[in-house]
Amino acid sequence: MRFDLHVHSTYSRDSWSPIDSILKHAVDIGLDGIAICDHDTTKGGVIGEQRAKELNLPLIVIPGIEITTTKGHIIALGVREDIPPKQTPDETITRIRELGGIVVVPHPFKRLSHGIGDFSDLNVDAVEIFNSRFITGEANRKAERMALAMGIPAVSGSDAHAVMMIGYAVTEITAERSQQAVLEAIRDGKTRVYGKRTPIKIFAAQMIRGWCRRAKEVFRIKVD
Repeated sequence: MRFDLHVHSTYSRDSWSPIDSILKHAVDIGLDGIAICDHDTTKGGVIGEQRAKELNLPLIVIPGIEITTTKGHIIALGVREDIPPKQTPDETITRIRELGGIVVVPHPFKRLSHGIGDFSDLNVDAVEIFNSRFITGEANRKAERMALAMGIPAVSGSDAHAVMMIGYAVTEITAERSQQAVLEAIRDGKTRVYGKRTPIKIFAAQMIRGWCRRAKEVFRIKVD
């Protein structure tokens, strides 16, 4: 089955992808599932999971969250409860485990995206070795080398902040067609990663729109 395991919705401040649009686009491009991992909230993932069922879509939606730790971002897959930001990576991982989630290190060596850096001392389930938003490939290659050396399962994600970015990174997962089976397969390393870089024009448009959205929020706060 083909999954994009790193997608953002409008519940992330720097994304403008409505939930229903995400789901329908994922089906249209032939994905079997996605993980919605908004910044510091599970709301998008929980709503996405519910909407896929309501719309009767042939899509497995994994609720997740991209958590801001004191050293960088960590993704939790298969959780429906928010995890407080600004904790240490170890504290964050402990909480993910308590909630029964899968611990994924996204874009570890991309500092501008709050990559966590060296993850060799962290107890993680998988590493995002291909992130399609990277302009160059060195950070992906470094993540792949470290994950391979440590024997940690590999996943990929588009890190989509716009609907048209979804699906540029794919994790092929060998599992029965259920959310729980998919999560277990990720933990067991039954994955294959492939994809291509997000086109610059799509990436640039997303960045500009994200900056504009944040600027409006800052202006609104100052005016209020």
